[in-house]
Amino acid sequence: MPKKVDHRERRTRIADALVRVAAEQGLEAVSLRHVAAEAGVSAGMVQHYFRTKDEMMAFAMAVVRERGQARVAAAVAGLGEDPPPRLLLRTLIGALLPLDEGTRDDGRVALAFLAHLAVRPAAAPGLREETAQLTEFIAGLLPSRDAAAAAGLLALMEGLGVYLLGGQYTGEQALGALDAHLDLLFDRAA
Repeated sequence: MPKKVDHRERRTRIADALVRVAAEQGLEAVSLRHVAAEAGVSAGMVQHYFRTKDEMMAFAMAVVRERGQARVAAAVAGLGEDPPPRLLLRTLIGALLPLDEGTRDDGRVALAFLAHLAVRPAAAPGLREETAQLTEFIAGLLPSRDAAAAAGLLALMEGLGVYLLGGQYTGEQALGALDAHLDLLFDRAA
């Protein structure tokens, strides 16, 4: 009887290996050979699932995004029904910031992926639409309903993430900066 293969599990295993390689050694270290060695599989298996580095990177970023969504969902579920918009935003952004070792690995990969997209924008065609949807969602939570203010809040989140990853800010400093900005956005409307 032929062995049943879980292709999604194999692709995720390879993507997890890519995340570890990129987080520990940087995006430049991501190669078919390095990822295969980290995953404990053959280079041929990696090639079977991902024809190009861009495909491998896009799938790994999707895995990182799913983890982030799961963190956000768990954090928001802890707020109960109908949380105040400011608390919801703080919880959502706090769950996405690289505040501990596990989220730092994901953050390093996301940052490397964004840097990769700066020179290869075609590598993630849906990212622009996802960003627009997130901006619209955040704008809907702001008292001003202002898309520019929502974009600024996303930019703050990304900047705080970079400072956390680089060691310039502690988690406490980053959350303090987030709180100060949210105070400005919500107090201005009051």
